Amino acid sequence: MNAPHPPEPAAFDPRILRRALGNFATGVIVATASDGEDRVGVTANSFSSVSLDPPLILWCIDKRSGSLPVFRRASHFAVNILAMDQIELSNRFARPHEDRYAGVPWRPGLGGCVLLDGASANFQCERTGILEGGDHWILVGRVLAFEDKGTAPLLYHQGSYAMALPHPHRRPPQDASGGDAANDLRARLADHPYFLMTQAVRSYQESYQPRQIQTGWRPGEARLLMILNDGPARDMTALTRQADMPQHQVEQTLDLLRSRGLVERTPDGEALTADGATQVRGIWAMARSHEERVFARFERAQVETFKQVLRGIIAAPA
Repeated sequence: MNAPHPPEPAAFDPRILRRALGNFATGVIVATASDGEDRVGVTANSFSSVSLDPPLILWCIDKRSGSLPVFRRASHFAVNILAMDQIELSNRFARPHEDRYAGVPWRPGLGGCVLLDGASANFQCERTGILEGGDHWILVGRVLAFEDKGTAPLLYHQGSYAMALPHPHRRPPQDASGGDAANDLRARLADHPYFLMTQAVRSYQESYQPRQIQTGWRPGEARLLMILNDGPARDMTALTRQADMPQHQVEQTLDLLRSRGLVERTPDGEALTADGATQVRGIWAMARSHEERVFARFERAQVETFKQVLRGIIAAPA
């Protein structure tokens, strides 16, 4: 009796699969190397620790990358974990550029690798292996040296850049007796602006984000639709900056929106179709409805003062 054939693997739409994988939040790195003649760097979010003993890490590079030959020839590479304020650096190394290093402060590392100034951390590695992984190569390296600046990292989630904040569900510790020390800590936190703001964001998001997801829109998709609502976008660099998304993700999201008939290419640039304009009106209506519900118990003057305070903090951080 012949053994049954295993089922054929399911065929997924890469755009939809990528969208689902985007639920896994990651950091953002720029991997760098030099073969003695050429110096390269690529932005990636496929980075992971493999082992502490020996100290091994890995990251992945697209097989179509023009930087791949140098990474193959180089004996060493560096992984630079980008800091929260390095979005422009991420975008620079994520797209074709005549000289990605022009105007970028850097230092030479072991084996010709490149250390980018201002990174949250960097790891200088001797390459120990290259493994095939579908449409990517997996580069494994042994950590020879590292620097840890401890600055807030740049994150990537659902196709958009994000930032890390302490989880607002944390509560002040309570001792068994509920004594004065625990009560004093709760009182201090209840009067601490940072704690209050993170709690407010958590409360707002808990009810808003599920409503947005139920409409079928991810944050990056909704953001691009709202930006294009102001008019066609001819300049991809400006659109990338407005959306706070990597350029390749903007292009992929636009491709998805075009396939749904919501965005089209015009002589004036990327523009909303009539259906896209209808969807944007729905997104804005949901946002306004949520705002009205959250602030319904406050006087209009209180809400305006609150917004002015937030604008002031954003415009002139301490």
